[in-house]
Amino acid sequence: MASHISSILYVFLLLNVASSLSPYYYEKVCPTALPTIKRVVEAAVSTESRMAASLLRLHFHDCFVNGCDGSILLDPSPTIDSEKNAIPNANSARGFEVIDQIKSEVDKACGSPVVSCADILAVTARDSVVALGGPTWEVELGRRDSTTASRTKANTDIPSPFMDLPALITNFKNQGLDHKDLVALSGAHTLGFAQCRVFRNRIYNETNIDPKFASERRSRCPKTGGNTNLAPLDSTPAHFDVAYFTNLVKKKGLLHSDQQLFNGGSTDDLVKSYSRDADDFWEDFGESMIKMGNIKPLTGDGGQVRLNCRRVNPTN
Repeated sequence: MASHISSILYVFLLLNVASSLSPYYYEKVCPTALPTIKRVVEAAVSTESRMAASLLRLHFHDCFVNGCDGSILLDPSPTIDSEKNAIPNANSARGFEVIDQIKSEVDKACGSPVVSCADILAVTARDSVVALGGPTWEVELGRRDSTTASRTKANTDIPSPFMDLPALITNFKNQGLDHKDLVALSGAHTLGFAQCRVFRNRIYNETNIDPKFASERRSRCPKTGGNTNLAPLDSTPAHFDVAYFTNLVKKKGLLHSDQQLFNGGSTDDLVKSYSRDADDFWEDFGESMIKMGNIKPLTGDGGQVRLNCRRVNPTN
């Protein structure tokens, strides 16, 4: 009986968090906010298609560390142990200048700083996907920004490219995300590139990999050196499609964690399904992005709306 009551309470709390955000949050305070964000994102992605993946990744890495609160954007300071210096982000997270530009232009369009950096990350992720031909979804809005960051939690909570399937499932479960969310959200790797240092072991030492694919990737990733050399995460890195999943079925996943989704485990059927049905993947991806965006947001009187996404507001 007690466990049943606990379950009901947990569901109620989840619904309460979700209901505190709304797609219409800025409609009255600043109706030009979302169009302004979209314009800047489209321009950035038009200049460099890889930027879409980078901006999408910022939202992921933000949400997995103490919730979607803009903490990844904070620069190091005497009081901030910046998540930018964490292993998953150092020398790889990028797009911060685009976020700065969006913040500047949105504040100008709104006449005051009413749009949080956390919301900018969430909207930017959606607009980046759309800019490269992917699905759209209604972004829940109304998050506020954190006044703290945690390099330690970034190191422990952001999923690693070296994780096996059980570790990935546990990692996502810790964020309130299930098997379907894991596979759907991993489909974000249909965009962008990875550095040699994170896929070197796979292409030289793993056996569940297409030999020709491994050989091709070795040409850009030597056994020593070239750590920052880039390779596409799937065969069409500038298009939001299902090539990521069709590649997994063919044992052409670039990262160890990617191929783990199709390696004889519990997620194989979903990978196969997505590889055959783009509409299914798109629908589930949008739903999982909304669900991820609802991870522990700061709302109401929590946090602040930062004047500068890189710094906590000064206290007077």
